[in-house]
Amino acid sequence: MAQIVLLHSAYGLRPAVSAAAERLRAAGHAVHTPDLYEGQVFDDIEAGMAHRDKVTNDELLRRAVRAVAPLLSSGEGAEQGLVYAGFSLGGALAQNLALADERARGLLLLHGTSDIREDTQTGIPVQLHVAEPDPFESEDWLNTWYLLMSRAGADVEIHRYHGAGHLYTDPELPDYDAEAAERTWAAALDFLAELDG
Repeated sequence: MAQIVLLHSAYGLRPAVSAAAERLRAAGHAVHTPDLYEGQVFDDIEAGMAHRDKVTNDELLRRAVRAVAPLLSSGEGAEQGLVYAGFSLGGALAQNLALADERARGLLLLHGTSDIREDTQTGIPVQLHVAEPDPFESEDWLNTWYLLMSRAGADVEIHRYHGAGHLYTDPELPDYDAEAAERTWAAALDFLAELDG
Protein backbone atom coordinates (compact mmCIF):
# COMPACT_ATOMS: atom_id res chain seq x y z
CA MET A 1 0.00 0.00 0.00
CA ALA A 2 1.28 3.44 -0.92
CA GLN A 3 0.63 6.73 0.82
CA ILE A 4 -0.28 9.03 -2.06
CA VAL A 5 -0.64 12.81 -2.16
CA LEU A 6 -2.85 13.65 -5.16
CA LEU A 7 -2.88 17.32 -6.17
CA HIS A 8 -5.63 18.93 -8.24
CA SER A 9 -5.33 20.91 -11.47
CA ALA A 10 -5.94 24.61 -12.12
CA TYR A 11 -9.66 23.79 -12.12
CA GLY A 12 -9.54 23.08 -8.38
CA LEU A 13 -10.62 20.05 -6.37
CA ARG A 14 -13.19 18.78 -8.88
CA PRO A 15 -15.25 15.55 -8.60
CA ALA A 16 -12.82 13.85 -11.00
CA VAL A 17 -10.03 14.24 -8.43
CA SER A 18 -12.18 12.66 -5.72
CA ALA A 19 -13.16 9.86 -8.11
CA ALA A 20 -9.50 9.23 -8.93
CA ALA A 21 -8.69 9.10 -5.22
CA GLU A 22 -11.46 6.55 -4.68
CA ARG A 23 -10.13 4.44 -7.54
CA LEU A 24 -6.69 4.42 -5.92
CA ARG A 25 -8.16 3.65 -2.49
CA ALA A 26 -10.07 0.71 -3.98
CA ALA A 27 -6.68 -0.67 -5.04
CA GLY A 28 -5.53 -0.51 -1.41
CA HIS A 29 -3.71 2.82 -1.29
CA ALA A 30 -4.12 5.66 1.19
CA VAL A 31 -4.81 8.87 -0.73
CA HIS A 32 -4.73 12.48 0.45
CA THR A 33 -6.28 15.22 -1.71
CA PRO A 34 -5.38 18.64 -0.30
CA ASP A 35 -7.48 21.57 -1.49
CA LEU A 36 -4.92 24.16 -2.56
CA TYR A 37 -7.64 26.52 -3.77
CA GLU A 38 -9.41 26.60 -0.39
CA GLY A 39 -12.82 25.68 -1.76
CA GLN A 40 -12.66 27.43 -5.14
CA VAL A 41 -13.58 25.23 -8.13
CA PHE A 42 -13.82 26.29 -11.77
CA ASP A 43 -15.60 24.97 -14.86
CA ASP A 44 -13.35 26.52 -17.51
CA ILE A 45 -9.59 26.67 -17.84
CA GLU A 46 -9.37 30.44 -18.25
CA ALA A 47 -11.04 31.09 -14.90
CA GLY A 48 -8.96 28.40 -13.21
CA MET A 49 -5.71 29.78 -14.57
CA ALA A 50 -6.69 33.32 -13.62
CA HIS A 51 -7.22 32.11 -10.05
CA ARG A 52 -3.89 30.28 -10.13
CA ASP A 53 -2.18 33.48 -11.26
CA LYS A 54 -3.92 35.46 -8.52
CA VAL A 55 -2.81 33.01 -5.81
CA THR A 56 0.61 32.53 -7.52
CA ASN A 57 2.55 29.32 -8.08
CA ASP A 58 4.82 30.10 -5.13
CA GLU A 59 1.87 30.32 -2.75
CA LEU A 60 0.35 27.13 -4.15
CA LEU A 61 3.65 25.35 -3.56
CA ARG A 62 3.74 26.68 0.02
CA ARG A 63 0.20 25.38 0.57
CA ALA A 64 1.19 21.99 -0.83
CA VAL A 65 4.24 21.85 1.46
CA ARG A 66 2.04 22.66 4.48
CA ALA A 67 -0.45 19.96 3.47
CA VAL A 68 2.26 17.33 3.11
CA ALA A 69 4.26 18.21 6.24
CA PRO A 70 2.09 16.24 8.72
CA LEU A 71 2.32 13.13 6.53
CA LEU A 72 6.11 13.34 6.56
CA SER A 73 6.35 13.66 10.33
CA SER A 74 4.23 10.68 11.40
CA GLY A 75 2.69 7.43 10.22
CA GLU A 76 3.48 5.36 7.14
CA GLY A 77 4.26 8.41 5.03
CA ALA A 78 7.22 9.12 7.30
CA GLU A 79 8.32 5.48 7.45
CA GLN A 80 7.94 4.40 3.82
CA GLY A 81 7.99 7.69 1.93
CA LEU A 82 5.20 9.32 -0.03
CA VAL A 83 4.13 8.90 -3.61
CA TYR A 84 3.46 12.32 -5.11
CA ALA A 85 0.86 12.61 -7.87
CA GLY A 86 -1.06 15.37 -9.57
CA PHE A 87 -3.16 16.56 -12.48
CA SER A 88 -1.63 19.20 -14.77
CA LEU A 89 -0.78 22.11 -12.41
CA GLY A 90 -0.95 19.57 -9.57
CA GLY A 91 1.56 17.42 -11.43
CA ALA A 92 3.99 20.33 -11.63
CA LEU A 93 3.59 20.92 -7.89
CA ALA A 94 3.92 17.18 -7.16
CA GLN A 95 7.16 17.06 -9.13
CA ASN A 96 8.61 19.93 -7.10
CA LEU A 97 7.63 18.25 -3.83
CA ALA A 98 8.97 14.85 -4.88
CA LEU A 99 12.34 16.15 -6.03
CA ALA A 100 12.77 18.01 -2.74
CA ASP A 101 11.90 14.93 -0.63
CA GLU A 102 14.79 12.47 -0.26
CA ARG A 103 12.36 9.81 1.00
CA ALA A 104 9.90 10.17 -1.89
CA ARG A 105 8.79 6.75 -3.09
CA GLY A 106 7.45 7.66 -6.53
CA LEU A 107 6.05 10.37 -8.78
CA LEU A 108 2.90 9.94 -10.87
CA LEU A 109 2.31 12.83 -13.29
CA LEU A 110 -1.02 13.21 -15.07
CA HIS A 111 -1.03 15.86 -17.81
CA GLY A 112 1.71 18.06 -16.39
CA THR A 113 5.41 18.51 -15.58
CA SER A 114 7.61 21.23 -14.14
CA ASP A 115 11.04 22.74 -14.69
CA ILE A 116 14.02 20.80 -13.35
CA ARG A 117 17.12 22.38 -11.88
CA GLU A 118 20.38 21.38 -13.56
CA ASP A 119 21.85 20.12 -10.27
CA THR A 120 18.87 17.88 -9.38
CA GLN A 121 19.77 14.37 -8.22
CA THR A 122 17.16 11.68 -7.58
CA GLY A 123 16.59 7.98 -8.00
CA ILE A 124 12.82 8.26 -7.96
CA PRO A 125 10.58 6.18 -10.25
CA VAL A 126 8.48 8.52 -12.44
CA GLN A 127 5.49 7.82 -14.66
CA LEU A 128 4.08 10.57 -16.91
CA HIS A 129 0.79 10.43 -18.82
CA VAL A 130 0.28 13.14 -21.43
CA ALA A 131 -1.85 13.89 -24.49
CA GLU A 132 -0.18 13.93 -27.89
CA PRO A 133 -0.08 16.70 -28.90
CA ASP A 134 -0.67 18.68 -25.72
CA PRO A 135 -1.01 22.49 -25.86
CA PHE A 136 0.61 22.84 -22.43
CA GLU A 137 3.40 20.24 -22.86
CA SER A 138 5.14 20.76 -26.21
CA GLU A 139 7.17 18.03 -27.89
CA ASP A 140 10.39 20.01 -27.48
CA TRP A 141 9.70 20.58 -23.80
CA LEU A 142 8.85 16.92 -23.14
CA ASN A 143 12.10 15.83 -24.80
CA THR A 144 14.06 18.30 -22.66
CA TRP A 145 12.16 17.25 -19.53
CA TYR A 146 12.86 13.57 -20.18
CA LEU A 147 16.57 14.18 -20.72
CA LEU A 148 16.88 16.30 -17.57
CA MET A 149 14.96 13.80 -15.45
CA SER A 150 17.01 10.90 -16.76
CA ARG A 151 20.25 12.81 -16.23
CA ALA A 152 19.15 13.49 -12.64
CA GLY A 153 18.88 9.73 -12.10
CA ALA A 154 15.12 9.24 -12.24
CA ASP A 155 13.65 6.04 -13.68
CA VAL A 156 11.23 7.62 -16.16
CA GLU A 157 8.47 6.18 -18.32
CA ILE A 158 6.21 8.30 -20.52
CA HIS A 159 2.79 7.27 -21.82
CA ARG A 160 1.34 9.37 -24.66
CA TYR A 161 -2.25 9.39 -25.86
CA HIS A 162 -2.69 10.51 -29.45
CA GLY A 163 -5.74 12.69 -30.04
CA ALA A 164 -6.72 13.06 -26.38
CA GLY A 165 -7.36 16.49 -24.87
CA HIS A 166 -5.03 17.98 -22.26
CA LEU A 167 -6.97 16.93 -19.15
CA TYR A 168 -8.47 13.81 -20.71
CA THR A 169 -9.10 11.95 -17.41
CA ASP A 170 -11.87 14.32 -16.25
CA PRO A 171 -15.27 13.05 -17.52
CA GLU A 172 -16.89 16.47 -17.03
CA LEU A 173 -14.49 18.36 -19.31
CA PRO A 174 -14.43 18.65 -23.13
CA ASP A 175 -10.91 17.11 -23.08
CA TYR A 176 -12.25 13.78 -21.80
CA ASP A 177 -11.20 10.61 -23.62
CA ALA A 178 -12.63 7.47 -22.00
CA GLU A 179 -10.25 5.02 -23.64
CA ALA A 180 -7.16 7.09 -22.85
CA ALA A 181 -8.36 7.56 -19.27
CA GLU A 182 -8.83 3.82 -18.72
CA ARG A 183 -5.42 3.06 -20.21
CA THR A 184 -3.92 5.71 -17.95
CA TRP A 185 -5.42 4.29 -14.78
CA ALA A 186 -4.44 0.73 -15.70
CA ALA A 187 -0.81 1.78 -16.20
CA ALA A 188 -0.85 3.98 -13.08
CA LEU A 189 -2.14 1.15 -10.90
CA ASP A 190 0.56 -1.16 -12.28
CA PHE A 191 3.17 1.52 -11.52
CA LEU A 192 1.94 1.87 -7.94
CA ALA A 193 1.85 -1.91 -7.49
CA GLU A 194 5.49 -2.10 -8.61
CA LEU A 195 6.42 0.48 -5.98
CA ASP A 196 4.93 -1.88 -3.40
CA GLY A 197 6.78 -4.88 -4.81
